Amino acid sequence: MQIPLLDQDHPQFPDPRGALTEPDGLLAVGGNLQPQTLFNAYRSAIFPWYQHDDPILWWSPATRCVLPPSQLHCSKSLRKTLRRNDYQITVNHAFSDVIRACSEPRDDHGGTWITEEMIAAYTQLHLRGKAHSLEVWLDSELIGGLYGVGVGSIFCGESMFSRRANASKIAMAHLCRWGLDCGLQLIDCQLANPHLASLGALSIERSAFLAELSLWRDKAFNWPLPSAAEQPTKLKFNW
Repeated sequence: MQIPLLDQDHPQFPDPRGALTEPDGLLAVGGNLQPQTLFNAYRSAIFPWYQHDDPILWWSPATRCVLPPSQLHCSKSLRKTLRRNDYQITVNHAFSDVIRACSEPRDDHGGTWITEEMIAAYTQLHLRGKAHSLEVWLDSELIGGLYGVGVGSIFCGESMFSRRANASKIAMAHLCRWGLDCGLQLIDCQLANPHLASLGALSIERSAFLAELSLWRDKAFNWPLPSAAEQPTKLKFNW
């Protein structure tokens, strides 16, 4: 099956239900990473994922990993860390630092899919109020965080990082807890992995995710979240 080649200036995404089964979810190639292109992709259950020197590849896998905020699972060790509350949280306070931390190589080969082109694209989306970050601080040190794209009442997570034990899980826990208070309906985690599964993420069929996206993508969800200050702050939740 031939993969559609998107126009570089005016890309039009095909129906995500037509994505390949092998490799799973590959939908299209080409186009661009302009803010509106990216946002249109997320509104259609599509995201970019490719390696350095590859063309832009667009994906919509048959099975989607998601985390409803109400289904967050806190292990005993994570709950203990949350109750200790010796960290600070901010939202949209250090987007550039978070995405660059997420782009740091995590394997022996030094590879990363978050290229300079990707960093520039999501930074532009952030400046337009569509991409967001949540930061975890210990004193003045950034120890963890996550970033993603807000599509109505769905948060499409892109990546997270930890420089201390459980730091990315702290970020996800606060996103879920804020979400419960503010109307966040679903966190799109894209692809399943053991780290996400340990937090309660589950896999649903593409058709189910498309239905959720259609239901919530036009429902407003305001960022930054309530309780998130410009300066790092301690938050007291009953964990």
